[in-house]
Amino acid sequence: MTQDKKAVPDNTAVRTALWRALHVQVDAAPHIIEDEIGLQLAAPEADWQQRPDMHPDFTKRLRASMVARARFIEDMVKEAYKLGTRQYVILGAGLDTFAQRQPEIASRMQVFEIDQPGTQAWKQQRLTELGFGLPDWLHFVSVDFEMASWWEQLIKAGFNPGKPSVVACTGVTLYLTREAILDTLRQIATLAPGSKLAMTFYLPADLMEEEDRPLQQISEKGARAAGTPFISFFSPEEMLALAREAGFKEMEIISSGDIARRYFTGRTDGFSPASGEEFLVARTV
Repeated sequence: MTQDKKAVPDNTAVRTALWRALHVQVDAAPHIIEDEIGLQLAAPEADWQQRPDMHPDFTKRLRASMVARARFIEDMVKEAYKLGTRQYVILGAGLDTFAQRQPEIASRMQVFEIDQPGTQAWKQQRLTELGFGLPDWLHFVSVDFEMASWWEQLIKAGFNPGKPSVVACTGVTLYLTREAILDTLRQIATLAPGSKLAMTFYLPADLMEEEDRPLQQISEKGARAAGTPFISFFSPEEMLALAREAGFKEMEIISSGDIARRYFTGRTDGFSPASGEEFLVARTV
């Protein structure tokens, strides 16, 4: 395979970026997050909103989950920055646009985006083409998460494990084995005291609200057809046990209900996140 063929973005990353943009364009204000830069990066066909996976009503709850996920992470990074943290690691960065939307904070940090080589090469090219550039505080780390190389590559990119960091890992665990997730957690648990992790995980179907199960089944079928099948699901208790096994002492689960209360209270448009995705939040001491 040639390098040109490899330099393409992950379909899931593009879909998530388009959902963030769709939120701004079709959902009522106040918006949970305002992010249309991912749309600029993806540069889809003019009729992209007519795609089946962009249907405003059918995707409403998943779209709400995606924008709430992004907002939760962004709030966590801003809080960590206020407390003095100056390293931000994004595992499975995809088309994340924090560095472009929040340069006043990001430029005072060292931001490390970790993802597959094809997505990274494509994203760097698009950032250059759009005039965002590649500042020296923004580091692209290309890895395969099922391999044990991401930590080594992160260090090579200039990451300092002796300084507190904030780590985000969203939309990744679905595609990894339990062993790969445990290895990742073990490595993060060795970070300097004061570091903080937010990692999303998906509930088994029987723990989801009934209205969300059909869409989850469709998503699973699509993922299998695309060659990226869903692998790992966890109950909250199982995820906490995994974090303990990895060496964390302080951790909590932020449920979809918690997220709904935090960001969606008072809305009258029925815009609320789906029940499948939850957060593990863990701290090093």
